[in-house]
Formats: sequence, C-alpha cells, structure tokens
Amino acid sequence: MKRTSGFTVLELLVIIVVLAVGSWLFFSEKSRVDAVQRDSQRKIAINAMYYNLEEVFYEKNHYYPANIDSKTLRAMDPGLFTDPLGVKLGEEGADYRYTGKDCTTDNHCKGYELRSSLEREADYIKTNRNN
Repeated sequence: MKRTSGFTVLELLVIIVVLAVGSWLFFSEKSRVDAVQRDSQRKIAINAMYYNLEEVFYEKNHYYPANIDSKTLRAMDPGLFTDPLGVKLGEEGADYRYTGKDCTTDNHCKGYELRSSLEREADYIKTNRNN
C-alpha cells in the first residue's frame, strides 16, 4: 500500500475545532476587556463632572445647576460629556444622567445625582456632598 503525504480528514477536523475554540476564547475575552475599559471611561467622566460641580461650580455659586453641559462646567474637557458609545449627556439613550434635586424656579438646586449605566457592574452613582 502506497502512503501519501498530507492530512487526514480527522486531523483537519481537530485543527479546525482547536482554531474555533481558540478564536471563541480570544473574542470573548476581548469583548470583556473592552467592556471593562468603557466602564472605566464612564467612571472617569462621572468623577470629572462630580469634582467640577463640587470644587468649581458650587464653590463659586453656592448652589447646583438644574442641568449640566460643557457651558455650565467649563473647567472640564467637553469630550467627557459624551459616553464611550458616542451619546451626549441629556440625549436619548445616554449612559450619563444628571438630575438636579430640590430646585427653585430660577434653576438653583440644593442637590443632584449623577448616574452612569455600566456594562459589567451596577450603576455608578455620585450625589452632592453639600446641603
């Protein structure tokens, strides 16, 4: 019997299965790492908004605004108002939400809540520290 060089069907199937499992593991881990990175970006943005509200806006005005944007919080990077998926604060479907609490008719608030929806954890929430 003459022996030919090459792979048998069984060997090819084993190689295909190994490559498929390896690819699946790689892409599932990559998606997890990407989600963790986006969550980290969300936390950084919420913390920047929080510190700008507390250390800059409240210190100057002695109240919190009813709404925030790049014009209200001028001391921070305007790009941080856009979530990692490209939706700006206040727009439909945004990961970032700001709610003024106990606001008067002239939009001066006694408190607020900053909230971000995270992919791998519970919502990230910051509230005012001054009353």
